[in-house]
Amino acid sequence: MRTMTRHKVAFVTIVPSPYQRDLFSALANRSEIDLNVYYMEPGSPDSPWPASTLEGYEHLLPGFWMPLGPMRAHVNWQLPNFAEVDFVVLSSYTSLTGQWLMRAGLRRSNWIFWGERPRAHVGMKGFVQRRLMSRISEAAAVVRIGQAAQAIYQDQFPNQKTFCIPYHCDLRGFHLVQRPTRSDDTLTFLFCGQMIARKGVDILLKAFDQLVLAGHDAALRLVGREAELPEMLRQVDPKTRSRIEYLGFQAPERLPEFFAGNDVFVLPSRHDGWGVVVNQALAAGIPVICSDNVGAAMDLVKPRVNGLLVKAGDVDSLSAAMREVAEDPSVLAEWSRNARKASEDLTPEAGAESWVRVFDQLARANNERP
Repeated sequence: MRTMTRHKVAFVTIVPSPYQRDLFSALANRSEIDLNVYYMEPGSPDSPWPASTLEGYEHLLPGFWMPLGPMRAHVNWQLPNFAEVDFVVLSSYTSLTGQWLMRAGLRRSNWIFWGERPRAHVGMKGFVQRRLMSRISEAAAVVRIGQAAQAIYQDQFPNQKTFCIPYHCDLRGFHLVQRPTRSDDTLTFLFCGQMIARKGVDILLKAFDQLVLAGHDAALRLVGREAELPEMLRQVDPKTRSRIEYLGFQAPERLPEFFAGNDVFVLPSRHDGWGVVVNQALAAGIPVICSDNVGAAMDLVKPRVNGLLVKAGDVDSLSAAMREVAEDPSVLAEWSRNARKASEDLTPEAGAESWVRVFDQLARANNERP
């Protein structure tokens, strides 16, 4: 039986995203954790999550952000004094706030870097990325979000203590939703996210175009911010466009019903650090076709067990996967059962338990030092 040690923990992260807040809520309910969470901004401009009241352990840091290419560079002040905190968990190396903390503010603290799979840059961008990441070598440990992040962090920090904890979020609504019985032969594909090139929506539309023009009875439903969709649709045959339904942005509480009413979820991103929609789709019992540049793919999607993996940015690879399920939809019933089973251990409570084990192990290592 584990002896309980109470850890005073502070997370410093960018924005109060719903899936991170699910984990923080579960951690705050653990008797072993005295938790505080600090956000660099109140909300992301490209992810319109509805505003909600912060909990007592959540705090918004004063500050602002500046555009830095495709990223946002955050500048914050009135940072807390972390001297009395057992562990500080930092999730940003690109923000100016994160850089200051790594280079000065956390030098006398036990701190942990918590990161998704970063996008691999080359040339000058790669040089800058490596410089920004370099101070992660001074962290007590790296907690990587999924196996896909492992190779990148271990390549740059081979001597660093690492742990793997996938994203865990509240999936109760998705687990409880009932999948309707298929009443016709039309196979419905679903995408949920921003309609942008990074998410591979243009790849999806071209692959779906090939599927429809080859004579397959299929429909595509799109949920999320419109963004670049109108321009992308111009490249699609009119016959294909008639089979595409754009449903707009939907509130998080309504997503289970939108997921459940479809046969296959598709996430063809050119890059996704993780992709929580994969967790949600599997929990709703929907098989997933996912690109190999989605962080969640390696951990959650098992080819021909609960979905298929395709090459990122490759229209023909995605078209072939969509055609495979269109030509043999009988496999989807078994894949659906396997999908829900794969999501059973992705609850916030399971994530909190994994984090407690990390803190316990690091605390023991600190106590054993001479």
